[in-house]
Amino acid sequence: MIAIDYQSKLPLYEQIAGHFQALILRGALPPGSQMPSVRSLAMELSINPNTIQKSFSLLEAQGYIYPVKGRGNYVADTTALAEREKQLLLEETEELIRRGRELGITRPEYNAVLDRLYREGETI
Repeated sequence: MIAIDYQSKLPLYEQIAGHFQALILRGALPPGSQMPSVRSLAMELSINPNTIQKSFSLLEAQGYIYPVKGRGNYVADTTALAEREKQLLLEETEELIRRGRELGITRPEYNAVLDRLYREGETI
Protein backbone atom coordinates (compact mmCIF):
# COMPACT_ATOMS: atom_id res chain seq x y z
CA MET A 1 0.00 0.00 0.00
CA ILE A 2 2.73 2.49 1.00
CA ALA A 3 6.19 2.42 -0.54
CA ILE A 4 8.99 4.31 1.16
CA ASP A 5 11.92 5.64 -0.86
CA TYR A 6 14.88 5.82 1.51
CA GLN A 7 16.94 7.59 -1.19
CA SER A 8 14.42 10.44 -1.49
CA LYS A 9 15.19 13.87 -0.11
CA LEU A 10 11.62 14.07 1.19
CA PRO A 11 11.28 13.19 4.87
CA LEU A 12 9.59 9.86 5.57
CA TYR A 13 6.55 11.48 7.17
CA GLU A 14 5.96 13.62 4.06
CA GLN A 15 6.29 10.58 1.80
CA ILE A 16 3.75 8.67 3.88
CA ALA A 17 1.36 11.63 3.98
CA GLY A 18 1.74 12.07 0.21
CA HIS A 19 0.86 8.43 -0.45
CA PHE A 20 -2.24 8.69 1.72
CA GLN A 21 -3.25 11.98 0.06
CA ALA A 22 -3.10 10.29 -3.33
CA LEU A 23 -5.10 7.27 -2.11
CA ILE A 24 -7.74 9.52 -0.58
CA LEU A 25 -8.05 11.83 -3.60
CA ARG A 26 -8.31 8.84 -5.98
CA GLY A 27 -11.06 7.37 -3.84
CA ALA A 28 -9.10 4.26 -2.88
CA LEU A 29 -9.76 5.33 0.72
CA PRO A 30 -13.36 6.59 0.69
CA PRO A 31 -14.74 9.15 3.16
CA GLY A 32 -15.55 7.62 6.52
CA SER A 33 -13.18 4.69 6.13
CA GLN A 34 -10.82 4.03 9.00
CA MET A 35 -7.12 4.67 8.54
CA PRO A 36 -4.68 1.98 9.64
CA SER A 37 -3.58 2.38 13.24
CA VAL A 38 -0.33 4.20 13.91
CA ARG A 39 1.12 1.13 15.59
CA SER A 40 0.16 -1.35 12.85
CA LEU A 41 1.42 0.92 10.06
CA ALA A 42 4.68 1.53 11.92
CA MET A 43 5.17 -2.22 12.26
CA GLU A 44 4.25 -2.85 8.62
CA LEU A 45 6.71 -0.21 7.36
CA SER A 46 9.31 -0.91 10.05
CA ILE A 47 9.57 2.71 11.07
CA ASN A 48 9.10 4.69 14.27
CA PRO A 49 5.45 5.22 15.30
CA ASN A 50 6.26 8.92 15.88
CA THR A 51 6.93 9.23 12.14
CA ILE A 52 3.50 7.80 11.35
CA GLN A 53 1.89 10.07 13.93
CA LYS A 54 3.60 13.07 12.34
CA SER A 55 2.21 12.01 8.94
CA PHE A 56 -1.28 11.66 10.37
CA SER A 57 -1.00 15.05 12.08
CA LEU A 58 -0.06 16.60 8.74
CA LEU A 59 -2.99 14.88 7.01
CA GLU A 60 -5.33 16.09 9.74
CA ALA A 61 -4.05 19.68 9.47
CA GLN A 62 -4.63 19.56 5.71
CA GLY A 63 -8.18 18.23 6.13
CA TYR A 64 -7.68 14.73 4.72
CA ILE A 65 -8.42 12.83 7.94
CA TYR A 66 -10.01 13.44 11.31
CA PRO A 67 -9.47 11.70 14.66
CA VAL A 68 -12.14 10.03 16.74
CA LYS A 69 -11.11 9.81 20.38
CA GLY A 70 -10.30 6.23 21.32
CA ARG A 71 -11.24 4.86 17.88
CA GLY A 72 -8.52 6.04 15.51
CA ASN A 73 -8.37 8.24 12.42
CA TYR A 74 -10.92 8.37 9.62
CA VAL A 75 -10.91 9.70 6.08
CA ALA A 76 -12.66 13.05 5.76
CA ASP A 77 -14.95 14.11 2.93
CA THR A 78 -12.35 15.54 0.57
CA THR A 79 -14.63 16.70 -2.23
CA ALA A 80 -13.63 20.34 -1.67
CA LEU A 81 -9.95 19.41 -1.32
CA ALA A 82 -10.04 17.44 -4.56
CA GLU A 83 -11.66 20.35 -6.39
CA ARG A 84 -9.05 22.74 -5.01
CA GLU A 85 -6.24 20.40 -6.06
CA LYS A 86 -7.71 20.13 -9.57
CA GLN A 87 -7.96 23.92 -9.85
CA LEU A 88 -4.36 24.38 -8.70
CA LEU A 89 -3.19 21.76 -11.17
CA LEU A 90 -5.10 23.34 -14.03
CA GLU A 91 -3.62 26.75 -13.17
CA GLU A 92 -0.12 25.24 -13.15
CA THR A 93 -0.87 23.56 -16.48
CA GLU A 94 -1.99 26.85 -17.99
CA GLU A 95 1.24 28.50 -16.88
CA LEU A 96 3.31 25.67 -18.35
CA ILE A 97 1.44 25.89 -21.66
CA ARG A 98 1.99 29.66 -21.79
CA ARG A 99 5.71 29.16 -21.17
CA GLY A 100 5.81 26.39 -23.77
CA ARG A 101 4.13 28.59 -26.37
CA GLU A 102 6.77 31.24 -25.73
CA LEU A 103 9.38 28.56 -26.45
CA GLY A 104 7.62 27.50 -29.64
CA ILE A 105 5.91 24.30 -28.50
CA THR A 106 2.97 23.71 -30.84
CA ARG A 107 -0.51 22.44 -30.06
CA PRO A 108 0.13 19.12 -31.87
CA GLU A 109 3.23 18.62 -29.72
CA TYR A 110 1.18 19.16 -26.58
CA ASN A 111 -1.58 16.90 -27.86
CA ALA A 112 0.95 14.14 -28.51
CA VAL A 113 2.17 14.39 -24.91
CA LEU A 114 -1.39 14.38 -23.56
CA ASP A 115 -2.36 11.39 -25.69
CA ARG A 116 0.70 9.45 -24.52
CA LEU A 117 0.11 10.25 -20.86
CA TYR A 118 -3.54 9.29 -20.98
CA ARG A 119 -2.74 6.03 -22.82
CA GLU A 120 -0.20 5.19 -20.10
CA GLY A 121 -2.84 5.94 -17.46
CA GLU A 122 -5.25 3.48 -19.05
CA THR A 123 -2.85 0.58 -18.55
CA ILE A 124 -2.61 1.19 -14.81
